[in-house]
Amino acid sequence: MPADSRSGGAGGLRSAVVVNPVKQTDLDGLRRTVTETLAAAGWPEPAWYTTTVDDPGRGQARQAIEDGAEVVFVCGGDGTVMSCVGALVGTDVAMAILPSGTGNLLAANLGLSGDLAAGLEVALEQGRRRIDVGTCGDAYFTVMAGMGFDAQMLEATSETTKARVGWPAYVMGALRHLRDRPMRVSIRIDDQPPRRRRARTVLVANVGRLQGGVRLLADAEPDDGYLDVAVLTPRTLNHWVSLGWAVLRRRRRVPRMEVLRGRRIIITSNRAQPRELDGDVIPAGRALKVSVRPQALWLCVPRPATEPDLAVDADAVAERGERRVEGAR
Repeated sequence: MPADSRSGGAGGLRSAVVVNPVKQTDLDGLRRTVTETLAAAGWPEPAWYTTTVDDPGRGQARQAIEDGAEVVFVCGGDGTVMSCVGALVGTDVAMAILPSGTGNLLAANLGLSGDLAAGLEVALEQGRRRIDVGTCGDAYFTVMAGMGFDAQMLEATSETTKARVGWPAYVMGALRHLRDRPMRVSIRIDDQPPRRRRARTVLVANVGRLQGGVRLLADAEPDDGYLDVAVLTPRTLNHWVSLGWAVLRRRRRVPRMEVLRGRRIIITSNRAQPRELDGDVIPAGRALKVSVRPQALWLCVPRPATEPDLAVDADAVAERGERRVEGAR
């Protein structure tokens, strides 16, 4: 199978939609738009699976695979995506993102924001790419894992505020913890000697964009077999301002940020720290152990699928998607 495409034949691809109903304000409208758009493109009607509190996506995605889906559309937030990845890793079934909710890091890295039409168009144009995934225990992540300030920010951001103002809600959560004391960490990468740092946060990233599409790690590539490690060490408000300004200006060198790379990373703190995977907070702990599983997931991406940046052509694909959805109505 080529790296950037799969053939669905004359009848299109068999697909399924795994949807988190809590994230939907109009589930009937979503179903109608998806079904009509796929039908107009010659695809069969998709099967639908709804997540539950007890099973946020893995079981539904696994059932979709068993029922013959070739593409699984994931419609939900970060937690839904992460759960579905657990079922899709290591299979030949592609995952397509239908952005939903206020936080979806993988959608941000695809340049899709909250655009349903763009998500459908990406899948229908059949750009495909095998990407790496990170592993942490029995969980998988596609974007990043973190320990320290980033997880504190997520904990401090309420669902109500996110629903009201969107991703800027995370800025409000971040402001509450800017002056917190740093953690003492030991960072071991592969078989190298441990590095000891006083850090505010350590991020282990497969791709480089944060909420709002802000690109933190310009050189992070999703299929190079490595994870990029960002160690952030600001101690004062001025440090934070300099760091944030450099990131927003997309400068190659960011003050108070050290970047490392490896396949296996163990971060150990002197005290228990908040932790997160792909924007979902997990129980606090003193250690974060992650590794990379190279090219383990087929992902529907904007074309050309071989570009290092997953978001290439995102604006154009959004325009094509809007025209397709309007034409299907």
